[in-house]
Amino acid sequence: MKKTLLIILAIIVVIGAWMWLSYNRLVVANENVDTQWAQVEAQYQRRFDLIPGLVESVKSVLTQEQKVFGDLAAARASYSGAATVNQKAEAATQVEGALGRLLVIMENYPQLKSNETVQTFMSQLEGTENRVSVERNRFNEKVNVYNIIIKRLPTNILAGIFGFSERVYFQAASGAELAPQVDLNIN
Repeated sequence: MKKTLLIILAIIVVIGAWMWLSYNRLVVANENVDTQWAQVEAQYQRRFDLIPGLVESVKSVLTQEQKVFGDLAAARASYSGAATVNQKAEAATQVEGALGRLLVIMENYPQLKSNETVQTFMSQLEGTENRVSVERNRFNEKVNVYNIIIKRLPTNILAGIFGFSERVYFQAASGAELAPQVDLNIN
């Protein structure tokens, strides 16, 4: 009887220790995903902080391109109002599209290419775009690790009990692979 009680107690301790360690592992993986998304958002914020300066530095030369400036403002506002990772990713893609159109337009204005202020903003923006790409990749790596943890047996049972669910990868919005179309014809 005493031996049976000790075996049962040992089993309970082992199961309890496994649950404790597994739960903590789930929490850490979930927090890693959230922390990495914060890094993505920090780079988006850097981009959004640079865009007004770039726009102001080219606005006087590009008076006929007001639609692009409006598109940039609307995309930034859309990002600010986004609540989920998917909504933010879609809004970020809108910003990238409008920014891409602005960059294509700027290529056609030699006086902008020689402007030191514009060049500074362009260099900073290029660096930021690289950082955004790196942080998005890191985010997807963290999501991958987390999703694997919550899908593996027997941790998936514990994940279900405590409400840990699959996280969504960052994916570009549909159409993001298409180059922006710019019409420079002035009618």
